[in-house]
Amino acid sequence: MNVLMIINGSAYGLDSTFNAIRLSNTLAKRDGVDVTVFLMGDGVTAAMSGQKTPDGYYKLDRMLGTITRSGGQILCCGTCMDARGITEAMLVEGASRSTMEALADHTLAADKVLVF
Repeated sequence: MNVLMIINGSAYGLDSTFNAIRLSNTLAKRDGVDVTVFLMGDGVTAAMSGQKTPDGYYKLDRMLGTITRSGGQILCCGTCMDARGITEAMLVEGASRSTMEALADHTLAADKVLVF
């Protein structure tokens, strides 16, 4: 099964972003499930490496790494990155700059599309 997860919310302050990444991690670990996470809008901030959060607080950059280590993809909207001053060098390992064309392709190829 091919699952596309589209995340629009900011990295911190919204439980929906945290929960979407948690669900993506869980799905990516399942046999026969291919997960693609497409970060849009403020969601691209979740893929910034080196996040510093208080002790005991979740770290989305590390959580995204679990998805790629399980064979999933992390794609970031290039227009959204530009609007926020984020370069590809600032992204976590395994995440990459992407386009609306790629999102359209992944949407058409997906068996399920989840939007957060």
